[in-house]
Amino acid sequence: MLSTIARPVIPRLNLQIKDLINQKKPDFEKILNFYKSEIAAIRTNRATPALVEDIEVDYYNQRLKIKELGSITVPEPRAIVIQPWDKGALEAIGGAISQSGVGLNPVNDGNVVRLNLPPLTEERRKEFIKLLKQKAEETRIKIRRTREELWNKVQHLEKDHQIREDDKFWAKEELQKLINEYNRKVEDMEKRKENELLV
Repeated sequence: MLSTIARPVIPRLNLQIKDLINQKKPDFEKILNFYKSEIAAIRTNRATPALVEDIEVDYYNQRLKIKELGSITVPEPRAIVIQPWDKGALEAIGGAISQSGVGLNPVNDGNVVRLNLPPLTEERRKEFIKLLKQKAEETRIKIRRTREELWNKVQHLEKDHQIREDDKFWAKEELQKLINEYNRKVEDMEKRKENELLV
């Protein structure tokens, strides 16, 4: 008589949960990218197109970003030059920068808009670091909210007996790993920006 060998039970990772987490990853990326663009617009002692490129300009009854209206160059470490495709946009670009709160005075020479970055005062530096920390905290809150949405869905799946309790706890661990990963990225970006502000 042939003896049957019992096969070991291999715990399966619930594909439904994996799919759920993978579907939410673009939301986490979107939060991170928004944070990246937000802190890029915080002034440091070095000029960068990111300081002005997303400022919106009223141009022929349209709201357009400066980067959509012309080229932005950094000819010197503390200077930005904006050359619009249409010279008629010069005044509107200068006005939008003045009202944007970036603290730069645009100079329109009839061909381009020039911006010279004065050195940051200690007071301004502290203000910008405070703003940076505020934006980092807002981003962490958004990440937590997105995690909560996911966790609620997982709990509903378990209540509806679509997944096992083991799967729910596995999902909780995976979600925590994901949150830790994105919080690390936020922290790294925050530290880099803070170092730029302190230079």
